Amino acid sequence: MENQNVRDTIKQIFTEYLNANGHRKTPERFAILDTIYSIEGHFDIDMLYSKMMNQENFRVSRATLYNTIILLIDSKLVIKHQFGNSSQYEKFYNRKTHHHLICTQCGKVSEFQDDTLKQAIENTKLKRFHLSHYSLYVYGACNKCAWVRKKSK
Repeated sequence: MENQNVRDTIKQIFTEYLNANGHRKTPERFAILDTIYSIEGHFDIDMLYSKMMNQENFRVSRATLYNTIILLIDSKLVIKHQFGNSSQYEKFYNRKTHHHLICTQCGKVSEFQDDTLKQAIENTKLKRFHLSHYSLYVYGACNKCAWVRKKSK
């Protein structure tokens, strides 16, 4: 039931955004929104395109995906991350703040939460700035890559 409430809410937010900004409310845009909100974790355009192509009802072009992603970012329903040379996205509505570990060897991205770190950032006094949200990226080597590197030495 909660999942349906979230889907109804994000559809309403997107509809209001599209109306307010003079954009068309196409079935493809809403199918993309539904697909994104069925994905757990991060995704890139290729993964989203692949997932959309596997659906029987909606086959969309990459241009439609890119254009819709921009609208979803502007409506605060999706957030874009730049992990090195790779752009990845994730759903943004009703998400808890989390941090990212990025392996500089294989590119794997993992999420972690640390309440002490979160509290420290939220309690930091920022002059002439009001924090709405943040992203934290920590770069290094994942266990697998560190083990391979150590073994090869």
